[in-house]
Amino acid sequence: MIVMICYDFELIITNRDNLKNLRSIFNFQFSIFLPLSCLLLKKNIMPSWLIFAILSAVFAALTAIFAKAGLKDINSDLAMAIRTVIILFIAWGIVFFRGYTSQLSSLTKNNWIFLILSAVATGLSWIFYFRALQIGKVAAVSAIDKGSVVLTVLLAFIFLKEPITLRTAIAITLIAAGMLIMALK
Repeated sequence: MIVMICYDFELIITNRDNLKNLRSIFNFQFSIFLPLSCLLLKKNIMPSWLIFAILSAVFAALTAIFAKAGLKDINSDLAMAIRTVIILFIAWGIVFFRGYTSQLSSLTKNNWIFLILSAVATGLSWIFYFRALQIGKVAAVSAIDKGSVVLTVLLAFIFLKEPITLRTAIAITLIAAGMLIMALK
């Protein structure tokens, strides 16, 4: 399956200048991280949430690189819309494949309200992210985007009453400092 994904990806990328670099990044991610993650999950070496969080970070990094390459000479809103349609098919494909459609009827009004608010926030985030990627440097845009970690911790403290320990405070301070260092010239 990993070989098929890499082969399909090669057919999609047409910019010969970026092909070599993107192919090596893509192949590295799929040949190292996915099999390693499967092994770690199977052997219970790491908690599953940590493995999924690491995979999320890996694919978020790929998102920035692929998006920047895909934004060349097109409108950022169009690029975001194309990406959203693809994500829609992937997400619903997973839901149908795993048989989760029966849970739709059990969603509460509260579920719907917060899922809709989350979708609106995600959409706005993507619109601004893609526009920033189109006109800015990937490293700076991604660093500022990851500043959302700091905001998330603070909002979780305020609204969800999650504690901020000394360790968490130090971590978000370092993240904020790193974000500023990357963003400022």
